Amino acid sequence: SMATTERLGPSRTRRNSNKNILTRIRHGQISGGGLSRGTEALLQERDHQAKWHGIPVMLQRLYDSSHLNSDLSQIHSIIKEVASFLSMEAMSFVTEERRTAQESTSPNTYTFDLFGGVDLLVEILMRPTLTTQTNFPKMSDDLVKDCLSVLYNCCICMEGVTKSLASRDDFVMFLFTLMSNKKTFLQTATLIEDILGVRKEMIQLEGIPNLPSLVQSFNQQQLANFCRILSVTITEPDLGNDDKHTLLAKNAQQKTNLCPSHSEVNQVALLNIPGFIERLCKLATRKVSEASGASSLLLELQDWYTLLDNALVLDTLMQMATEDAEQSSTESPDESSLVTSPLRHSLPQSMKIVHEIMYKVEVLYVLCVLLIGRQRNQVHRMLAEFKLIPGLNNLFDKLIWRKQTSTHVLHGQNQNCDCSPEISFKIHFLRLLQSFSDHHENKYLLLNAQELNELSAISLKANIPEVEALVNTDRNLICDGKKGLLTRLLSVMKKEPAESSFRFWQARAVESFLRGSTSYADQVFLLKRGLLEHILFCIIDSGCKSRDVLQSYFDLLGELMKFNIDSFKRFNKYVNTEEKFQTFMTQINSSLVDSNMLVRCIILSLDRFESQTDDVRVVEVLSECSLLSYMVRVENRLTILFRLVNIINVQTLTQENVSCLNTSLVVLMLARRRGKLSFYLNALREKEYTEKYPGCLLNNFHNLLCFWQRHYLNKDKDSTCLENSSCILFTYWKETVSVLLDSDRTSLCAIASYIDEAYMDLGRDFLEVYTYNWYTCLDASVIVKHEGDVLTQSILNLFADIKHVKYILLCSQQSSTPTGKITLLCI
Repeated sequence: SMATTERLGPSRTRRNSNKNILTRIRHGQISGGGLSRGTEALLQERDHQAKWHGIPVMLQRLYDSSHLNSDLSQIHSIIKEVASFLSMEAMSFVTEERRTAQESTSPNTYTFDLFGGVDLLVEILMRPTLTTQTNFPKMSDDLVKDCLSVLYNCCICMEGVTKSLASRDDFVMFLFTLMSNKKTFLQTATLIEDILGVRKEMIQLEGIPNLPSLVQSFNQQQLANFCRILSVTITEPDLGNDDKHTLLAKNAQQKTNLCPSHSEVNQVALLNIPGFIERLCKLATRKVSEASGASSLLLELQDWYTLLDNALVLDTLMQMATEDAEQSSTESPDESSLVTSPLRHSLPQSMKIVHEIMYKVEVLYVLCVLLIGRQRNQVHRMLAEFKLIPGLNNLFDKLIWRKQTSTHVLHGQNQNCDCSPEISFKIHFLRLLQSFSDHHENKYLLLNAQELNELSAISLKANIPEVEALVNTDRNLICDGKKGLLTRLLSVMKKEPAESSFRFWQARAVESFLRGSTSYADQVFLLKRGLLEHILFCIIDSGCKSRDVLQSYFDLLGELMKFNIDSFKRFNKYVNTEEKFQTFMTQINSSLVDSNMLVRCIILSLDRFESQTDDVRVVEVLSECSLLSYMVRVENRLTILFRLVNIINVQTLTQENVSCLNTSLVVLMLARRRGKLSFYLNALREKEYTEKYPGCLLNNFHNLLCFWQRHYLNKDKDSTCLENSSCILFTYWKETVSVLLDSDRTSLCAIASYIDEAYMDLGRDFLEVYTYNWYTCLDASVIVKHEGDVLTQSILNLFADIKHVKYILLCSQQSSTPTGKITLLCI
C-alpha cells in the first residue's frame, strides 16, 4: 500500500511531497501566521497515511511555544512527548547493532529531522546565548538534558544528523560550555563524543572557552568521561594502522606539513592545564574502594544507558556479577543470608568494578597517547613524579589482571573492535607499559628495591659497571611490595592461553624494557625468571599460528639473546634435538618480515663472539650451538640477504618492513669490516644471473639505499635507535651506504660495479617485470608481471615472505600470456 511504501523508505515521491508541506510550514513560520487551516488539515491527513505519529504537528506546537519569553514547561512537555517516539528507535539501533541501517528503519527519527526538529532543538538550546536580553526564563537542567538526549538519539539513528551537527562550530563550542553543569554533563559529553567522531576537521582545544577552568571544575568522574572526548582530539588519524602507510607517503606528508598537527597542538594545550596529568594519574591508580559508593553509583545508572551502548559491556557486567555471586555463596551462612539472592548482594560491587575499569580505559589511553607524543620527556617526568607506575603495580592483582578471560577469543592487535571493558583495560595497560619503557631510563621504575639490588648484584658478579640509568633511578618513585610491575607481568605472561592475543602486547611490553643499549644485567634478570624457555615453547611447541604473536616473540627473543652467551647456552639446552631446531628455523624462514630482527641479533652476536675466542665459554658455545653453526655458514647468510632485498622495494617500504633493509645493511657492514663486501656483492650478482634477471636485484637494492639516505639523514630523524640496537656507530652506517652507492664503477665495494652497463638504471616498469612485483587485489589474489618465464622456485620462495600467505596456487601460466594470476589462500 501507499502507506507501507512511504513508511519503509524516503522515495522520490515522498521526498517531494514532504518538501512541499515543509515549504508551507516554513512560510507560516517566517510570516508568523503558523499553519493555515488547509495546510494543517492536509498535514493531518498525510500524517495518518504516512504514519508520522503527529510528529510534524508537535514540532509546529514546539515552534510556536519556543520564544525567549515562552512558558518553558510547555516546551518541556512537548519535547518529552516527542522523545517517547524517538527513544525506542535509538535503543533498537543500540541493541541490534544496526547503525549502518537505512533511515527507513527509523521512520520517527527521519520524520523528526525532515520537518526541522533537529535544527529547532539546537535553536532552543542556543537561543539564550544569542541575545543580550537578561530577564528571560532560565531553562531547567531537566529540559536541557531532554533536548540533548533527543539530539543524541537522532545521531544514533541517522549519521546525517551527526555530520550536520559536527559541521556547526558554534554549536560544538556551545556544547563544551554546557559541560560545566554537573547535572547535564553526561548527556553533553556523550553527544560531543558522537559529533567529534565524524568531524572532518579536528577541533582545536584552545578554542574552547575557558578550557583550563572548565577542566579544573570537573570532578574525577567527569574528568574520566572527558577523556573519552579528548581521545578524539589528541590522536593522529589512522594511528592504529600506522604501519600500513608507506614511508614514501609519510616523508612527503612531513615535507608539506611543517607546522605541528592539530593533535600535537591539542596535546600541548592539555599539558598546560595545571594539575591535569596529576589528576589523571590519581584516576588511573585509585582503588575501587576509593571510588563513589554503591548507593551513588546506582543513582547514576539512569544516565548510564547512553554510555553502555555496547552489548559486551552489559554481558561482562552480568558475567562478573554471576561469578561474584558464586564466590559469595561459598562464604559464611550469615553473610549470604543478608539478602535473598546472591546476585543482588554482588551486583553493586560488580557494577563498581566495571564502572572503574571503564574510567581507567579512557584515562590510560590519553596518558599513552601523550607518552608517545612530541612532549614525551615532559610527560615522562610527570608520570614518574606522580607515581603512576607504583600505583598501577598495587592494582595489578586485584583489578588489572584480576582474572583470566579464557573464554573470549581475542582479535588481532590492529583490528578495530568493541572489546569488553576488561579486555580493553588490559590492552591499554600493556600499551602504556610499552610506551613508558621504550628507550627511556625511567624503565627501572617498573622494579622494586629488591629487584634493583638484584640487577646491581648481577653487574657486580659479571665484573661490569652498572648501567647509568639504574644508578640514577630515584628509589622514592619505584614500585613497592613483594614484586615489581615487570615481574608481575612476566608471571601472567607465562600463564596466558596459547590463542590469546594478550601475548602480543605482553611480549611488546617486556621487549620495550630491553630495547635501547643492550644491558647484560637486564637480560640475565629476565633469563633467571625463565623467559627464554617460555618464548621457545611458544615458538616451537605451543602450536601458535598468529603471525603477530610470533613476530612479537621473535623480536623479544632477539633482544634477550643479543650478545649474551648465557642466552645461547640456554637456547641450545632447550632446542636439544634436530626436530626442534628444524621447527624453529621453519618458523623463522616462514616470514623474514616477522623474524628479521631476531636474525639481525643472531648475526651481530656471532660477529662479536668470533672476536672473543680467547674466552673458553664463547668457544664452547660457538662449537655447540646449532643456531650459531647455521648462521656461520656463508651460504645461509647469503640466502637470507637475497630474500631480505627481494621482499621490499622503495614503493612498498613501511615502518613494519623497513627493518628488512636495515638487517641487510647489517650483514653488509659486518662483511665490509672483515674485507668481504666485494664477495657478498659478487654473490648477489651471480644469484641474479642464475635466476635469469640480471641487474634487477642490485638495481632494486641501489634504489633502496638511495631512499635510506634521504630517510635516515633527515635532520629530524633520530638515528640513535639504529646505533643502540646494533652497537655500530651511525657514522659507519652512513659510510657503508656511501661506499655502496659510489658511482665509480672501478670500486669493488660499489653496487654499480656489479651491474653490467646494459642493465644499469633499469626503468621502473622494466624493474617491475623482472622483480615480479605483486599487487594485492580485492579477491586476495596477486597479479604478477612476467614475460613468459616460468616462475622459478626462488621466486616462489619470495612469496613465502608475504605476510599471512600459507599456500600458493598457480594458474594461467601460458608463455604467451603477458600476465599471470597467482591465487593466494591466506590464513
